[in-house]
Amino acid sequence: MAQMDLKKYQPYIIIGVIVLFALLTLWTRGIPSEGLVTAEGVNLLGNDPWYSLRQVEQTVANFPNYAWFDAMTLYPTADTIYWGPLFVQIIAALCVLTGAATRPEIMVVASWVPPLMAVAMVPVTYLLAKKIADWKTGLIAAGLIAVIGSNYAYRSLFGFVDHHIAETLFSTIFVLAYVVALLAARDRPLSPKNFETLKIPVITAALAGIAYLLGFFNMPTMVLFALIVAAFTLVQFILDFFQERSSEYLVLINTVVFGVVIVGMAIFGFPHSGISLSLYSVGHVIVYAALIAGTVALYGLSILLKDRPRYYFPAALAAIAALAVAVLYIALPDIYNLLISSLVSFFGERPVTTTVQEARAWSFAAAWATFHWGLVLAAGGAVALLWQNLERVNPAHIFVLIWSGIILASTAAHVRYEYYLAANIALLSAVFAGAVINATWKDVARLLGRGSGSKASPAPEAAEKQETPAKKGKKGGKAPDTRKAKNPKRDQPDYLKVGALAAAVAVTLLFAGTSLMGNIALANSAKYGGMDSEWMEALEWMGENTPDPGVDYYAIYDRNTFTYPEEAYGVMSWWDYGHWITFLSKRIPNNNPFQHGVSGPNGSATYFVSTSEEAANRVLDNVGTRYVITDIQLDTMKFHAPATWADPEVGQKPFQPYFLLPESAGSTNYQAVPFNTQEYYLTMVSRLHNFDGSMTDPTEASVIYAEYREPEAANTSLPVITRTVQMNATAGAAAVEAYNRDAPAGSGATLLNMYYQFQGDSILQPLERVPALQHYRLVHETPGNVYGNVGEGGPDLKTVKIFEYVPGATIRGEGIIEVPIVTNTGREFTYRQESVNGTFVVPYATSGWSGEVKATGQYRIAGTGQTFDVTEEDILQGRTIN
Repeated sequence: MAQMDLKKYQPYIIIGVIVLFALLTLWTRGIPSEGLVTAEGVNLLGNDPWYSLRQVEQTVANFPNYAWFDAMTLYPTADTIYWGPLFVQIIAALCVLTGAATRPEIMVVASWVPPLMAVAMVPVTYLLAKKIADWKTGLIAAGLIAVIGSNYAYRSLFGFVDHHIAETLFSTIFVLAYVVALLAARDRPLSPKNFETLKIPVITAALAGIAYLLGFFNMPTMVLFALIVAAFTLVQFILDFFQERSSEYLVLINTVVFGVVIVGMAIFGFPHSGISLSLYSVGHVIVYAALIAGTVALYGLSILLKDRPRYYFPAALAAIAALAVAVLYIALPDIYNLLISSLVSFFGERPVTTTVQEARAWSFAAAWATFHWGLVLAAGGAVALLWQNLERVNPAHIFVLIWSGIILASTAAHVRYEYYLAANIALLSAVFAGAVINATWKDVARLLGRGSGSKASPAPEAAEKQETPAKKGKKGGKAPDTRKAKNPKRDQPDYLKVGALAAAVAVTLLFAGTSLMGNIALANSAKYGGMDSEWMEALEWMGENTPDPGVDYYAIYDRNTFTYPEEAYGVMSWWDYGHWITFLSKRIPNNNPFQHGVSGPNGSATYFVSTSEEAANRVLDNVGTRYVITDIQLDTMKFHAPATWADPEVGQKPFQPYFLLPESAGSTNYQAVPFNTQEYYLTMVSRLHNFDGSMTDPTEASVIYAEYREPEAANTSLPVITRTVQMNATAGAAAVEAYNRDAPAGSGATLLNMYYQFQGDSILQPLERVPALQHYRLVHETPGNVYGNVGEGGPDLKTVKIFEYVPGATIRGEGIIEVPIVTNTGREFTYRQESVNGTFVVPYATSGWSGEVKATGQYRIAGTGQTFDVTEEDILQGRTIN
C-alpha cells in the first residue's frame, strides 16, 4: 500500500525536488546582488555585460527595434553587431513590462535574467536526462546542473548580463527537442500516404527547428549545432546500414528541422552581407540546405548499396567526401572557405588568442579544477551509453554522445565553451549514476530488507514457498515435484554491486558538494567584483568633463547613411576597457572587447607599444583620437597583450625578455624570469603612465648589469644569466660595452631591470634617458596610489590616467625646458623636455586653461633666465611662441 501511495505521488515529489533545485540555483546565482547593487545601479561583472546593458538601454528606448550597427564604439568606422537580438530583447521586454525606465532600474532587471535562465536549465536538463534514461537520472542531472561550476556558473551570476547563459539554455532546449523528435520517429512506420504516421514526427521536428531558431536568434554560433547534427547523421547512417535498419526517419527529421530554420531565417532577414557563418548572412542558408541535401544523398546511397557488403557504405562515403572537398576547393573556393576553412578556424588557435582569456586552449589542469570528479562521472556516463547501445543502437544516445564529443573538442580549443560543456558533464554524470543505481538497486534492496526486517526481501522460508508453486502437467495433471534444495545465497546481496553503488553515490555527492561550495565561494567573491572603483571614477569624470562627441547614445543609425559629425572623436585605450568607455562616459572608444581596432597599423596594440612618438601620433591622427587612457594593468601585467597583438611572431620579447636564473645561489635548478629592457621604457604606455610624458633619466644604482649565455651555447631554451651586478646606468653601459667587445662565443652582456611583479618601482627606473612626449598632457588621474600609502618621498603612481592629445606650442631654444605641474590629486611633478633642432614642442598651457591638472609657473629653460607664457589657444592652435 505504501509503495502504491508513493507511486501515486511520484510526479508531485519529482516536481517538488525540481523546484528545490531551481530555488537553490536562484539563491547561489543571486548572492552577488548583496554587494553589486548601489544607488547608481549595478556594478556589472566583466567587460561584455556593460555593452549588453548599453544595447538594452538602446532597445528600451526604441522598443522593439534592435541596432545591428553601433556608432558609439570603434571610432571612426563604428562597428557591426554580429550577435542576435533575442537576449537583449528579452531583457528589454521585461523592462517595458515592469516599468523599468531609469538606468539603475534597467540594470537591476537585466542582472536577474541570467540567474533566471540558469533556473530554467534545471527542468530542461531533467527532461533531457529523463528522455535518454529515466526519472531518476533526470533528477540527478537536474541537481548537478543546479550546482555545477565553471564558466557556466560565473556567466549566470547576478550582474553578468551577457548572452552566454542564453546560448547554453537555448542550445540545450534544441538538443532536448531533437532527441524527442528522434525518439518519436524511430521504429515508427513512416509513409507519405498516411499522414497519421508522420504527424508526431513532423510536429516534434518542427518544434526542434523552432528551438534551433531561438538559439540562432541569440547567437550565430548556433551553427555549431548544425555541425553536431551533421556529424550525428553521418554516424547514424553508418550504424543503421550495419544493422540493416532504414534511416528514412533521419531524412524526415533533418528536412523538417532545417526547413523550418531556413523559413525562419528568410522571415527574419539577413542583416549582414556576404556568406560568413559568424554573421547573420545567407551563408547559413547554404549550410542548412547542404545538410538537408547531404541527408537525402546519404539515404539514396544507403538504398543503392543495400544488398552490398557492409564496408561498401563507409568506403563510398570516404571517397565521396574526398571528391567533394576537392571539387569545392577547385571550383567553388568561396563555399570551401565557408565550410572547411571556417571549421579549421573555429577549432584552431592563433598567438593573439593567448591574450584573450576566454579564447585560450583548455588544459587538463584547468579542466580538473573546473569539473574535477565530474570528468570521471561523465566518462563513466559515456561508457554506459556505449554499453547500452552494443546490441541495439538508440539514435538519441548516439546524438548525445556526438554532441558531448564536439562540445568537449570546442572547449579544448577555446575555454569559453565550458559554459556549454557544463550541460554535458551534468547529463553524462547523471547517466552514469543512474545506470549504477539501476544495476545495483535490487542488491541494495536485499541488503536493506534483510538488515531491517522489512518486506523488501521476503524471509527464506516464505520465498521458497512463493517460488515453488505446484505445477500441472500438459494434460492438467499435477507435475512432478521438481523442487531442489534451497541455495542459501539466493537472497544474499551481491556486495560488489552494493559497493559499486556506494562508490558511485559517494563520488556523485563529492562532485555535487564540491561544486556547490565552489559556486557559493565564487558568488561571494563576485560581490566585490565588477568595475574597479578607480576606473569608474575616471570614466565618470570623462563623461562630465570632455566634449560631447555629437552622437546620440540611444539612437539607432543606418550604416549606409550614417556619418560622424565634425565634433566627434575617439578615445584610445586598451580593448578591455572599450565598453566601459561607451557605457559610463558615453564616449566613443577606438577599439573594444570584440578585439576590433586592436591589430593592424592603426590598432591600439601598435600605438601602445610604439617606441616612436611620431609613429604613435600617426596612429591617433588616422583614427581621430583626442584622449588616451592608460592604467597600471596595461602598463604591467597586461603588457604582453598589446605586444603580442602588435607582432605575434616576437610578442613581448623585445620589451620583456625571459632569462633563466638559478633559483638560489649555487643552485643547479633554474627558473624563467622576465626583465625589462630599455625598449619597454620607450613604449608609449610606459612613457605616458610611468613618466607622465616627461623626460626621465635613470637614477643611481637603478640598473642591472647582466652577463648571460645564449640558448645554443648553454643548451637551454632561454638565455642563462651567469652574473648580475646592480649599478648606475653610466657604469652599466660602459661595462656592457667592455664585456661585449671581447665576449666569449655564445656569451654577452646587457642592461636590464626587474619585472614589475618582482620589484614594483622598477617600472619607474629606465636604463637610459627616456625622451619627453611633445603632444600629450595629463588632464586627470585617479586618487589611488598603486604603491599604497608609502609616505613622504615614496613612489606615487596612480591607477588610471587620462591624457589629451594636443597639437602643442613651439618654443625656440636649446637645452632642457621645464614647467611645474600639479595634478587633480595634488601630486606634483616637473614636465621636462630636451630641445630637438633648436625647438621645443610643449603640451601644457600656463594661462587660459581651466582644467584640473595645471601648470603652477611658466616654462623655463634650465640654466638660463628665459621664461615663456603659453596660452591654451597657443596649445590648441599649434602656435610658435616668440
